[in-house]
Amino acid sequence: MAAEEVTLSSHIQHHLTNAKMCSTDAGLAFNKACADSGFWTWHVDTLAWSIGLGLIFLWIFRSAAKKSTIGVPGKFQCFIEMVVEFVGANVRDTYHGNSKLVAPLALTIFVWVFLMNLMDLVPVDFLPAFAGFVGEQAFGMDPHDVYMKIVPTTDLNMTAALALGVFILMIGYSIKIKGIGGFIAELTLHPFSSKNKLMMAVLIPFNLLLETIALVAKPFSLALRLFGNLYAGEMIFILIGAIGLMQLPLHFVWAVFHIMVIVLQAFVFMMLTIVYLSMASTESH
Repeated sequence: MAAEEVTLSSHIQHHLTNAKMCSTDAGLAFNKACADSGFWTWHVDTLAWSIGLGLIFLWIFRSAAKKSTIGVPGKFQCFIEMVVEFVGANVRDTYHGNSKLVAPLALTIFVWVFLMNLMDLVPVDFLPAFAGFVGEQAFGMDPHDVYMKIVPTTDLNMTAALALGVFILMIGYSIKIKGIGGFIAELTLHPFSSKNKLMMAVLIPFNLLLETIALVAKPFSLALRLFGNLYAGEMIFILIGAIGLMQLPLHFVWAVFHIMVIVLQAFVFMMLTIVYLSMASTESH
């Protein structure tokens, strides 16, 4: 019984471990040698898959743009136009500012996050097992020491990086539209309005605390919502993968349900980005 628990535990731990690269005094180190390397550790698999999927997104949409016709469009062009129109409609309905960046940003976020989430549908043992085979045959490594997580959004570092990018844009739009003084006033005075200077002086510290918490909570909620939903789904796929050869029927059953999560989380991340940028672009009085 204990051996079975250890085997299941090691199976889960192996699938939840990123391929890591870090810099040490002896040079570059990988995986286990990075455990005590400090802050600067690169998750190679997250970077590779996210960049690769981003390039696929660019290639797909560039191909659609190059092959687009004025006449009757093909199925591929129709599909791309539907996606673009869907995102554009949400931007028009939600974003109340004036910016040429928001619509392309929303399209990029929706499609890129969707593609990263979509990797969750690949049977959980296939690509990591292939990576272990390559590591063994090409580099003489123990397959158990070769790690690969193929779903970038199950890595909190990836979702936090996306949320941080949105947060920087929020601050930038706020300062651009309202000015530095308006941005500071929004954090310290809004929504209070009083001619009593003593009362305002008393309220400013409390308001600054509340507004700062509300501001910082936005990127945290973006990052943790996407990570939590995809991580939970991936855990179920990993547990199904522990069954062995019988995993595929159960994998496809769970995948049918999980498709909704994949699409919904990409949509939610896009919509919250638009909403946050719209709030940042609205001039407060």
